[in-house]
Amino acid sequence: MTYINKLKIFNDPIYGFISIPNELIYDLVQHPYFQRLRRISQMGLSYLVYPGANHTRFHHALGCMHLMQKAIETLRFKGVVISTEEENALLIAILLHDIGHGPFSHAMEKSIVEDVNHEAISLLFMNQLNDEFEGKLSLAIQVFKGDYHRKFMLQLISSQLDMDRMDYLKRDSFYTGVAEGNVNSERLIQMMNVVDGVLVIEEKGIYSVEKFLLSRRLMYWQAYLHKTSLVAELILMKVLKRARELTLKGIDLPCSEPLLYFMKNKVTLENFDADILDLFAQLDDFDIISALKAWQNQNDFILSTLSKMIINRDLLKIKMSAEKIPSEETQSLRENFAKEHSITLSEADYFIFSGKIKNQAYSKAAEPIRILKKDKTIEDVVEASDQLNLKSLSKLVTKYYICFPKQLI
Repeated sequence: MTYINKLKIFNDPIYGFISIPNELIYDLVQHPYFQRLRRISQMGLSYLVYPGANHTRFHHALGCMHLMQKAIETLRFKGVVISTEEENALLIAILLHDIGHGPFSHAMEKSIVEDVNHEAISLLFMNQLNDEFEGKLSLAIQVFKGDYHRKFMLQLISSQLDMDRMDYLKRDSFYTGVAEGNVNSERLIQMMNVVDGVLVIEEKGIYSVEKFLLSRRLMYWQAYLHKTSLVAELILMKVLKRARELTLKGIDLPCSEPLLYFMKNKVTLENFDADILDLFAQLDDFDIISALKAWQNQNDFILSTLSKMIINRDLLKIKMSAEKIPSEETQSLRENFAKEHSITLSEADYFIFSGKIKNQAYSKAAEPIRILKKDKTIEDVVEASDQLNLKSLSKLVTKYYICFPKQLI
């Protein structure tokens, strides 16, 4: 019998060495469900803007686990009792928090698997893994769902200042080269504590929190909601919508079997059984890219033109505005394009459309970031901060966009 050393070390460009703490974590990382994350890009089609942004969800999940290890170490040092079972639950929950992401992340949620978000699919994967690992993920699932009595544990996984956000801001900043997103995760973790069962940040860490929130705002405008990334993702959603429409009409399109299944069938959370989950686990970015390459040569004008746009990075023009786009402007462009290409107005919708995006770095309506002051009182970070810009960061900013073919300019 061959002995396998399961206490591995990963060399990460952000944090240096990341250690696998125990054999269960190693077995989860080795599982095909988790290995699939190597083939799911962290930032979707953002590499069309930032050529270095080719990092994956696999990178990100390991980075989150590493930060969780640091957070547990810090809290224990400050006298917060965290049992071995709770430690394991935290590490597993954060490791698997993104396991439900589909190809190119959010584009898939809005086109192929409708009305089923990645968090719900992550939970399906975790339940399936729990069966395979004989109940060893039960506590992690409880924490992930927010059912565990120690509130701070969920806050470390999902809140306005969690390990997920700390890692993706720092990691995405590194791979895109957008320096404004580089947060001091080490400092933020060192300032963490737990009071009355909830997570707090000690007052001397308030400037690090302010920088974190500002970085989040800037990363959304410069990277996640960059207009070229946005239009590329919107085109991909239109491609998948058109491919599904043609498939349901009985037209055979070349693509992988798992992708074909999701195009032919309406999948909801109610019918998302183990067999469908297994098919979903076979989907990754390569299914979509290979399909786009094949669809470039299809007879359908809409499908082939949109597919070529992504493959050749010759995208639709996108214009942003602080004001809502007049419907007459969109309608006029549609009519001109439909006439020029002998297509219907509804078909022209695939090329000319408008919408809006929102950016809010900090929500006062959500679970607050609590600041522990020197007199032991606890305040919302917006109230505790002496920075006026933090109040503005909690305002919701809406921008409107219109997309159309360049030749219509």
